Amino acid sequence: MKRSLYHFTGDTLRDGRPIPKPGVWLKHDGPIVPCASGLHASEHPFDALTFAPGKMLHKVQLRGEITAHGNPTDKHCARERRIVATIDAENVLRCFARRVALAAVKRHWPEAPRVVVEYLKTGDETKRAAAGAAAWAAARAAARDAAWAAAWDAAWDAARAAAGAAARAAARDAAWDAARAAAGAAARDAAWDAAKRKQRDLFKRMVNKEFKKQSELKEA
Repeated sequence: MKRSLYHFTGDTLRDGRPIPKPGVWLKHDGPIVPCASGLHASEHPFDALTFAPGKMLHKVQLRGEITAHGNPTDKHCARERRIVATIDAENVLRCFARRVALAAVKRHWPEAPRVVVEYLKTGDETKRAAAGAAAWAAARAAARDAAWAAAWDAAWDAARAAAGAAARAAARDAAWDAARAAAGAAARDAAWDAAKRKQRDLFKRMVNKEFKKQSELKEA
């Protein structure tokens, strides 16, 4: 595949080998079986995040024998893969989780304490503890309000992901939870589908903006 796809890693490949330098083709000698044997990548960065073992995000190309996985396809498994560009996506993941959570808060919790909104807007770690305390107090007071509770759960899950585990699947789960809350009670039908598409598009824009920024820095 000549077009670029997306692939997350930790500081090494899953088998412990070092991450190849950009432009170097990595070859797999065994069978090509998605999720079991081969070199993987996804056409959409949010799909790639589903399988992420860490925060390093690569634009890659595949060639040779290629097998698709899923319906709809969420990744491809190939004989060969090379890295085109790499970013440390931790800050993107944190920002994305907060933005999705903030959308849920604005929709379902318009009276949210200012410190909660400020934390989700800025990621200021000095506000995180205060935001958590304010939100938990409100959660106890509004425990009977299912819609509010859903929005809060999504918001704080995303905030916790932003504070620490956003580089892994926690960010993905928090983002989807927040998107469901943003879709409201109709999360399982057209409203949820629209929210899902919106969040996927947002994540892709943010990721590609970071790749572009890195490219411009290298050219400067």
